[in-house]
Amino acid sequence: MNIPINLAVEDSLSEAVARKILYQSDNNYNIANCLSRRGCGYLKSKMKAFNEAAMVMPFLVLIDQDNGCPPEKVKKWLKHKANPKLIFRIAVMEIEAWVMADRKAISSFLSIPITIFPTKMDDIKDPKQCLLNFVKKSRSKILIDDIVPKPGSTAKVGPNYNACLSEFVRKSWDVYEAIKYSESLRRTFYKIQTFTID
Repeated sequence: MNIPINLAVEDSLSEAVARKILYQSDNNYNIANCLSRRGCGYLKSKMKAFNEAAMVMPFLVLIDQDNGCPPEKVKKWLKHKANPKLIFRIAVMEIEAWVMADRKAISSFLSIPITIFPTKMDDIKDPKQCLLNFVKKSRSKILIDDIVPKPGSTAKVGPNYNACLSEFVRKSWDVYEAIKYSESLRRTFYKIQTFTID
């Protein structure tokens, strides 16, 4: 089945993950447009428009949970009846949990033992910080310099954080491996796999 779809995501890393999920699904998704890199506030302000636009073409909106619980966030963000062609999904707690959920690929990427990675990624309270801590264990100085903020820096992440991790997702990350260790990702992938425009 050929399904045209629009995307709306928080940043380039979320975009890379969303694209890979769609690409690896059994449906033949064709991404028309992607609204990204404008953050959570922008997406929230546009939810009504996304919901209405889904009447013309399916829309996938992917955000981080960050706090609260997903059902409450859905109610706050989507105050009108959801269009059946709107796929609104929430990464628990952040997209980084889904990135780490492919334990084989991320351990190989960072050259650290797979055994140190949790098996229940949705239980991690601060996935971004968790990922940064794992990167610090890497033997690759290049990865550390790209992903981890410099000592004394006010930045939360390194200068090439999104670019470096997005490339990892595009080249190495496998949703079929990742769904084994993230229930929220498994549910999202199931929704995308079974989605139909009929």
